[in-house]
Amino acid sequence: MTRWRPPQAKSTAIITPEGYAALEKELTQLWAKRRIVNDALSAAAAEGDRSENAEYIYRKKEQAGIDRRIRYLQKRMPDLNVVSQVGNKNQIYFGASVALEKDTGEELYYRIVGPDETDAKRNFISIDSPLAKAILKKEVDDEVTILIGDIKNLYTVLSIKY
Repeated sequence: MTRWRPPQAKSTAIITPEGYAALEKELTQLWAKRRIVNDALSAAAAEGDRSENAEYIYRKKEQAGIDRRIRYLQKRMPDLNVVSQVGNKNQIYFGASVALEKDTGEELYYRIVGPDETDAKRNFISIDSPLAKAILKKEVDDEVTILIGDIKNLYTVLSIKY
């Protein structure tokens, strides 16, 4: 018996040109990896009894994971809208790199990207995130208050780059 979970809310279907190119590259690499795994799976299946064949079981699970990701990318990529430029470069919109200052004086740097290309290591945040939603359409020197739980965070926009 599995635990029922409500379906996730649909994420915004936009992406930067760099993000789309990365997804295309990932899809190409997955197809190449799938061929290698499929050959290894065939070799493991030829060894005989599959019920106790660890190599066969491992390769079968690996192939299922690759197939799952390929299926997701093939379904998601046609729905994505590639956004390369915005109108007003004085305001924060999709694709902007933003410098923010917290009320404590700490400076934070983020880039607003699509949900399919978020990366915490590179400070890429989703346009669906609470912070990105709060700073959209703001300009330099605007102040933004974000309520996270019971804590109010005050941010000041320092710079906007595209």
